[in-house]
Amino acid sequence: RLFYNSSLRKLLAGHNMLERLPDRLERMQVEVLDVQHNQLLELPSNLLLKADSLRFLNASANKLEMLPPATLSEETHSILQELYLTNNNLTDKCVPLLTGHPHLKILHMAYNRLQSFPASKMAKLEELEEIDISGNKLKAIPTTIMNCRRMHTVIAHSNCIEVFPEVMQLSEIKCVDLSCNELSEVTLPENLPPKLQELDLTGNPRLALDHKTLELLNNIRCFKIDQPLASDGSGAPAVWSHGYTEASGVKNKLCVAALSANNFCDNREALYGVFDGDRNVEVPYLLQCTMSDILAEELQKTKNEEEYMINTFIIMQRRKLGTAGQKLGGSAVLCHIKHDPMDPGGCFTLTSANVGKCQTILCRNGKPLPLSRCYVMSCEEELKRIKQHKAIITEDGKVNGVTDSTRILGYTFLHPSVVPRPHVQSITLTPQDEFFILGSKGLWDSLSMEEAVEAVRNVPDALAAAKKLCTLAQSYGCNDSISAVVVQLNVTEDSFCCCELNGVPPPSPGIFPQSVNVVIKDRPTDALGMPSSSSGMASEISSEISTSEMSSEVGSTASDEPPQGVMNESSPAYPGEQRCMLHPVCLSNSFQRQLSSATFSSAFSDNGLDSDDEEPIEGVFTNGSRVEVEVDIHCGRGKEKQLLHVPVEASDEGIVISANEEEPSLPRRAENSATGTIGRRRGNGSVAPQERSHNLIEVATDAPLRKTGGYFAAPAQPDPDDQFIIPPELEEEVKEIMKQHQEQQQQRQYPMDHLADYYDTPL
Repeated sequence: RLFYNSSLRKLLAGHNMLERLPDRLERMQVEVLDVQHNQLLELPSNLLLKADSLRFLNASANKLEMLPPATLSEETHSILQELYLTNNNLTDKCVPLLTGHPHLKILHMAYNRLQSFPASKMAKLEELEEIDISGNKLKAIPTTIMNCRRMHTVIAHSNCIEVFPEVMQLSEIKCVDLSCNELSEVTLPENLPPKLQELDLTGNPRLALDHKTLELLNNIRCFKIDQPLASDGSGAPAVWSHGYTEASGVKNKLCVAALSANNFCDNREALYGVFDGDRNVEVPYLLQCTMSDILAEELQKTKNEEEYMINTFIIMQRRKLGTAGQKLGGSAVLCHIKHDPMDPGGCFTLTSANVGKCQTILCRNGKPLPLSRCYVMSCEEELKRIKQHKAIITEDGKVNGVTDSTRILGYTFLHPSVVPRPHVQSITLTPQDEFFILGSKGLWDSLSMEEAVEAVRNVPDALAAAKKLCTLAQSYGCNDSISAVVVQLNVTEDSFCCCELNGVPPPSPGIFPQSVNVVIKDRPTDALGMPSSSSGMASEISSEISTSEMSSEVGSTASDEPPQGVMNESSPAYPGEQRCMLHPVCLSNSFQRQLSSATFSSAFSDNGLDSDDEEPIEGVFTNGSRVEVEVDIHCGRGKEKQLLHVPVEASDEGIVISANEEEPSLPRRAENSATGTIGRRRGNGSVAPQERSHNLIEVATDAPLRKTGGYFAAPAQPDPDDQFIIPPELEEEVKEIMKQHQEQQQQRQYPMDHLADYYDTPL
């Protein structure tokens, strides 16, 4: 009955569960019909025949496989001007039916199943001004596009286009997006179109431009092309990769800006941001240019995530916005990836801060996890605060009729009702984290968080993913400027440690507590170069240092004979302890080796044997002149602490540190209890206390202690081949250090019933 109403001019039935529309339509006077985001398999066969007044049709995000005809003869009465069919299942059979709409001005058929667009059909769309055919499998754009004299926008990214189209022959052309294709060269006329403002050629790996072409294209106001990436020489993939895109609104003003810094401060940090000025250009540009510098300064003052983020936004408001921030404002979202500065080998933390309606979502296990919050009048605490400052709230929910965001940058004349204090949230990255998205207001007004995650989850390239989000938002009716940044993550299981979670990985986002801490082994500092938009991520700990495949440099596995004093999983020292796949509990009948935490060079022993006819000391391996002591210190428990004394003696040849002499001052029970080390984890996996770490010899927990002459116990009389000699040139210095140390030891007597966490030796 709605369609039969002769007074009905606009029908918005989008975002429902409609499976079909009425089959027979008569006397239909509707001018605007929006049925996007439904379950439509087809449109009524006579919809376009009877709808003589229809000017706008949006049937995006359905399951359409075919279009209804616009005419049954060569003569047509269609006045359709805007047709949006993005994100359907349309094929090449639909293209000929478009010729029944000669007055078509805007055509969006992105993310369908088109493989070709016949040149004869394009030639009949002479009034076409804007076309978006991205996300298909097109290999070329027909040359007859030159017949479309009014064409000003051509968007055809994420296809298989190999030949540069003839779009540069169009006098009205303003925007051309051919990113994420297979272009190898660009053919240009002698003079570029006078109105050309944007040309995007990023994501074409085979594209090679000569010097003359580059000089010509650099005259375009916004020309985008891939920059050559400097290789770090490690051959390892990057930890994160990103892609971003920006699109202007209907008034052709780009009021958004994006920030991306893959190597922020150092190679193990990254910073991304999106800024939205709503209708002004000045504020986003200022935020883009200066906010990263302010954040870098604040990082030098404090390492607390919430503190340095809040200070960054407040200082940006006070010092940088200046006169532009008095009457203008802008939304902003920043995402900072960093590792614990006190734990260089630890996990990565993602910190998000936002004001206004720019937001961040994290995809974890395929589900969106919001990291931002919009403070508007619907928030009770914000409404209460606004009323305390006696601000005027207009009927449309805006402060003094200016902005509906109570926390936003700028608008200083509305202070203290409107403040720049951001919402800050930090989360530890896990292997279940796939990517995160930063988007401006226009993006989130058009796409839900679930839809955005589902749309780009299977897109392998970060740039193509950002482009897809922007295209979908525009086809769904967004007329504002849009900016989207997609940062892909790939934290693999073999680099993930959840020992602090008792070996249990974190649950899904719905029940995941924000306070959970997990450990991810990050990569060396020099292994994080600037990645390409499609590059993946790998971890430091790979199969070459896993528990099942250790490097031959360390040696063979320790003896399977059950050593004495080994703490098993059920022993009192480890009540119910669970370990991650990287660091399983050492059982009483086996010993699984981990990374070596101590390496000594011996000038006398190069074979690891006490003598020619004796067995090697278990747990000590050699490789040439290197002697490696095998220990496991990763999951040390601070509850049971023990002191392992490494004796130091003097000889005529210099200072000798003996590893084979049993310390008489230690009680016998020390051999059967667990040792613990607390402090900073080093890059090689060892743990050291916070102070005087250069004077330490660390001893690991869970080290199996055997009979005399075994793991760390030694014969009563040390063999010269098992002694480690201090070089003569360092003898005087070490003697002085040892003398000072002995004096300190005399002043500081350790009671036998309370052993220290570690032993501080001269070396």
